[in-house]
Amino acid sequence: MALSMTHQIGSLAGAAAVAATVDSSAGDSNAAVSAVSWKSPAASLKCKVMRSEGGELSPPVSPCRSAALGAVRADLTAACEVFEKEKEKEKEHGGGGKQGGGVPVYVMMPLDSVTAGNGVNRRKAVNAAMAALKSAGVEGVMMDVWWGLVEREKAGEYNWGGYAELLEMAKKHGLKVQAVMSFHQCGGNVGDSCTIPLPKWVVEEIDNDPDLAYTDQWGRRNYEYVSLGCDTLPVLKGRTPVQCYADFMRAFRDNFKHLLGDTIVEIQVGMGPAGELRYPSYPEQNGTWKFPGIGAFQCYDKYMLSSLKAAAEAQGKPEWGSTGPTDAGHYNNWPEDTQFFRKEGGGWDGPYGEFFLTWYSQMLLDHGERILTSAKSIFDDTGVNISVKIAGIHWHYGSRSHAPELTAGYYNTRFRDGYLPIAQMLARHGAIFNFTCIEMRDHEQPQDALCAPEKLVKQVAMATQKAQVSLAGENALPRYDEYAHEQIIRASQLDVDDDSGDRGMCAFTYLRMNPHLFEPDNWRKFVAFVKKMKEGKSAHKCREEVEREAEHFVHVTQPLVQEAAVLLH
Repeated sequence: MALSMTHQIGSLAGAAAVAATVDSSAGDSNAAVSAVSWKSPAASLKCKVMRSEGGELSPPVSPCRSAALGAVRADLTAACEVFEKEKEKEKEHGGGGKQGGGVPVYVMMPLDSVTAGNGVNRRKAVNAAMAALKSAGVEGVMMDVWWGLVEREKAGEYNWGGYAELLEMAKKHGLKVQAVMSFHQCGGNVGDSCTIPLPKWVVEEIDNDPDLAYTDQWGRRNYEYVSLGCDTLPVLKGRTPVQCYADFMRAFRDNFKHLLGDTIVEIQVGMGPAGELRYPSYPEQNGTWKFPGIGAFQCYDKYMLSSLKAAAEAQGKPEWGSTGPTDAGHYNNWPEDTQFFRKEGGGWDGPYGEFFLTWYSQMLLDHGERILTSAKSIFDDTGVNISVKIAGIHWHYGSRSHAPELTAGYYNTRFRDGYLPIAQMLARHGAIFNFTCIEMRDHEQPQDALCAPEKLVKQVAMATQKAQVSLAGENALPRYDEYAHEQIIRASQLDVDDDSGDRGMCAFTYLRMNPHLFEPDNWRKFVAFVKKMKEGKSAHKCREEVEREAEHFVHVTQPLVQEAAVLLH
């Protein structure tokens, strides 16, 4: 017999019973899902987080009583007690952080957490998931704040509806928030589970002037992100793209100033497709690119070509300014298939290649510089960190030319460090270098494509160390296995040389909150992973003790996890 969602929420605590099909309520899920029902009726699982005068968060508090039974809620009482004990231990050992005290873990929210109608999607599921994450020791959540939702209808008009509710929900649970200023389209990249276009008025402008979109040498337009070639031109209803980004961030600051530095602790500024500082050189949409292709340069809109022409003339080589490389192959070629990228006599290693790649990568750096300058001034003295996400392009890393990195705008070759200039640019603004593919090992990837994610992460870690900029990480693809967790733990400790000391990542963001994360076996592994990350290099416990404590967390968070797993479907 199918249970109503109301009955299901009210009957989550207690001993496991039989599997039952559950009909979802409106706004949470349209499909019927299979779930475990629970024997004992119970009160709402909502938790309340209080803040004392000193600013310290109290544990998630519940009434701990069932209205139906008039009894103490043993499950949530245990969760509260465990939380309190953990808080005391953190005080004793200096808490989390990058100086040997462990790495705080955040969890990415679903991409569609806010609906097209500016409400919260799967509200009950998100609430239960946040409560479970907090009880497991997670530091906070990361959420995309979509330009295409907030400023969708009209330039300068912002609707923060769903985000206001989500942020208050995070505050209620005592979770910190990394807010991503997502100025890109959702849809068309790895892991994109929904489609959120750019604002309607931006799309209209691109339709009227297609050169506002990134363009490849075959004339293919990419609507994921406005071309950086027009960053400083008033092409969007009288404003420049950079002004639009700045106005959006300023409106976010003004609307949520009461949460900045307290609940909202980080602003990740989107700077390209997938929110990353790069060109859309490997678009998956419509099958254009497939892993491990080299991608293609994105410099053929008229604004980029105008800049290229000026740079060539300034170099005294006007003949270099009419077009990008014409011998760089297609999206799905490999380096040795092309004249430009091949290891022997490739154009990338000649005078023209050096000129072009310097210009192409510098345009990307200048783009980052412009937006960071705005972001820094807008969020100055608010108590939040600023971060920028860099793509982990690990395929063909073992080749001389590093072709996929070059087409994305990272001038990194066997003979040149392309990540140090990025790290130095971020350091000038005190921004965090956020890097992906932390979970990957070299041998897991196709070796014929010379993939080397571990070597790439090490290079980036050394670049950030040299530039004295903080490094944070993310996993590029969903992983729930202990093998990936161990790799993340190892990478987060930044043991890149003999002099790394207590240095570690300042944070790690786990991809992502979804039903799979809350499956019993995955949840058990995840809780143990969070505990180990928090222990860090200065771990004072053996692995067996950490895993025993993790098992206890799994037990006390079971009702919350059960609810989240059901409702997130």
